[in-house]
Amino acid sequence: MLEYALQPLQIGDGGFLYWAIVFFVLAIVAAAVGARGVAGVSMEIARIFVLIFVILAVVALLL
Repeated sequence: MLEYALQPLQIGDGGFLYWAIVFFVLAIVAAAVGARGVAGVSMEIARIFVLIFVILAVVALLL
């Protein structure tokens, strides 16, 4: 798993979805310990990655 984390993001390999899940989990953990600022930023990053993933998935399905 460490090897996967060291690879750069590539379009089409699910990297955006992987990182969205990572930032979502980070946001949940940060919210649980009371770090609201970190949780908010992590959720925004996760939301952006999910949007990018959805856009790329729709484009890939249309092509």
